[in-house]
Amino acid sequence: MLTALGLMSGTSADGVSVAAARIGDRKLRMLAYRTFPYPRALRERILAARDARTRELSALHSELGRFFAAAARKVIRKGRVDVIGSHGQTVWHAPARHTLQIGEASFIAEATGVTTVCDFRPADVAAGGQGAPLVPYFDWYLFGGRPAVLLNLGGIANLGCPAKTLARTTGFDTGPGNCLIDEAMRIAYRKEYDEGGRVAASGRIDLKLLGRLDHPYFRKPPPKSTGRELFSRDFLLERCGKDLRRRPADVVATLAYLTARTVADAVARHAPTGTQELIVSGGGGLNRTTMSHLEWMVWPLAVRPLEVFGIPALAKEPAAFALLAAEAVRGAPANAPAVTGAGRPAVLGKIVPGANFRGLMGRLHR
Repeated sequence: MLTALGLMSGTSADGVSVAAARIGDRKLRMLAYRTFPYPRALRERILAARDARTRELSALHSELGRFFAAAARKVIRKGRVDVIGSHGQTVWHAPARHTLQIGEASFIAEATGVTTVCDFRPADVAAGGQGAPLVPYFDWYLFGGRPAVLLNLGGIANLGCPAKTLARTTGFDTGPGNCLIDEAMRIAYRKEYDEGGRVAASGRIDLKLLGRLDHPYFRKPPPKSTGRELFSRDFLLERCGKDLRRRPADVVATLAYLTARTVADAVARHAPTGTQELIVSGGGGLNRTTMSHLEWMVWPLAVRPLEVFGIPALAKEPAAFALLAAEAVRGAPANAPAVTGAGRPAVLGKIVPGANFRGLMGRLHR
């Protein structure tokens, strides 16, 4: 067994989530979980990174690496960790063409002494895949064969449909999770998110506005992945900028409904026959308005939080990259070609040796 630490900074860019887990054969036991919010100035730089100049992007790459390293040290202070997996912060993702995640992993390996795996997506792209989503491997690892689909409601919503075998496991990004809601809240209310879905609950769903928010991506067949490159502030302002100024609560209410509707449509079209449960994780699961819509839309499926299975709702993605790091140092492919569209299984990630590297490799190759 390996003790692995995962670091994840997602589409919402609200902070880095850190999860430590003990990983065995198709088993994962959570040991610790914490989130470290970004200072406001750093978060604004992250959100603006897609348009940054080379010098600015290089500086942010190093600064995030140091931030991740400090977060990792705080979590592993109480115990030994064998390997760290750092997803980094996505700056740009063009499915099947190119993808860029920043947050220099050398700072993590140096500060912690722990071998660190980073840059998970390019190996899948090189093998002909989308480079995302990667979390369905985690879904299969823990839930393969269970009559359930797994939904992670982060900035982007992604669905995992684990089968008994990895070769038959599917999954894809359904579209916006929290990203458009968060943008609307920042613009109209100067808040980072709609806590508990209260603003959405106070507004009225506008069907004409819902129509303007439609996009061909929702009907595109998998494999597919997306991000802020498509569902961005520009997208939001183009489709409903005037409404956001005049009646922001109605816009937020409509966006919450859009998230639920696109997820429910994806479940209806792609959930395997016999599916009985929808297992939900991610910050969007805390938005009671979105979840209320989703529960009646997917009925008779039982909607259950991931916490029921011993994994905190916000810990799934960092736990997934802890698992992917463990698989990388073992040399195990972890890209689920049926999910990403890759032409072959691929070992994901680039390994940055830490002070424990030689001992780790010796243990793994006895």
